[in-house]
Amino acid sequence: MTHFSEISINTLLESRIGANELPSAVYLVGNEGEPVFLDALGKAVVRPESILATPSTIYDLASLTKVLVTTLLAAILIDRGEMTIDSALLDVLPESVGSAIGRATILELGTHTSGLPAWRPLYLLADDREAVLEYILGADPSPDRDVVYSDLNFILLSFVIERLTGKRIDEAAAEFIFKPLGLKDTGYCPSGELRRRIAASENGNRFERETCENEGYLVSEDAKRRAERWLRKDPIWGEVHDGNAYFMDGVAGHAGLFSTASDVFFIANEFLAETTTLLKPGTCNLFSQNFTAGKAEDRSFGFQLASTKDSTAGSHLSPQSFGHLGFTGTSLWLDPIKQAIFILLTNRTHDRELPFVNINSVRRRFHDLACEALDRNS
Repeated sequence: MTHFSEISINTLLESRIGANELPSAVYLVGNEGEPVFLDALGKAVVRPESILATPSTIYDLASLTKVLVTTLLAAILIDRGEMTIDSALLDVLPESVGSAIGRATILELGTHTSGLPAWRPLYLLADDREAVLEYILGADPSPDRDVVYSDLNFILLSFVIERLTGKRIDEAAAEFIFKPLGLKDTGYCPSGELRRRIAASENGNRFERETCENEGYLVSEDAKRRAERWLRKDPIWGEVHDGNAYFMDGVAGHAGLFSTASDVFFIANEFLAETTTLLKPGTCNLFSQNFTAGKAEDRSFGFQLASTKDSTAGSHLSPQSFGHLGFTGTSLWLDPIKQAIFILLTNRTHDRELPFVNINSVRRRFHDLACEALDRNS
């Protein structure tokens, strides 16, 4: 891919790197299936050594995993007739029969309206990956079905995908997404040989440890022992940052995916009717349709919509635009009207003392500048 930069975007990101809000950023802006702007700024690794970011730097995508893997695989299964968005969990996940969450639908999981809680430290509450499913199925969902963004929804959805495909989520993603698209730099649990191409993350799981302490999870001796096992203290570089994904062998439906901006772009094109090769074009309506009007957020299947108050879409994207963020500092937004894709990958948790900087204002400004640049380029 030719390396094209946009001066106004670079100025914005360089200023934020200079302000120590994030050590590196790689962005890609595409239009009508083709990349238009691509650049890399800053250092992918600051400590324990110094490595500059490049367009081929691999990032821990964090919650972009929810859409790039879990949502897309779910849509593929819907296309294949193996489930619908209205399928109840108990119809596609045998283990859920008799559980309180069993009557939740695939759509409720995909729109975060299942009633499941926002987060739980599963590494303190379950013994292994399979026990995670048992724990979530034992949860008592809230009767209030407003939007509550929760990793548990997509962990549960990934177990549905595993049961229907007979493959672990990483294997299903490789067979149905990565291989058909010819992706070389995308996957879970990257090999040690790739480490120097990977942007580093937090210096241990300090943020999660503080969260566990503040929410009262580290009281018992058993919880403290588990925390010592699963909450890391060394710099996280080349393995997944998210504690629950790390506990689940690095392979989960909510986090765990590593990729480059270019590979993210190839996957992102699958969500737009004009460029998808893996889905029926009509299925792409799932990603721009508002299923939660009147609730706390406007959400489509898997994504937040730009019509959500205070979304990170900025002021220039169409209301039907849809996007997702990742805790490590990643984001993806798509505008089906403009046929535009906006990817911003950063590692804001690296080389940074707590608290981490909220970069949502940077994301909004990035999208505004990118839209203006596309208009000038057209």
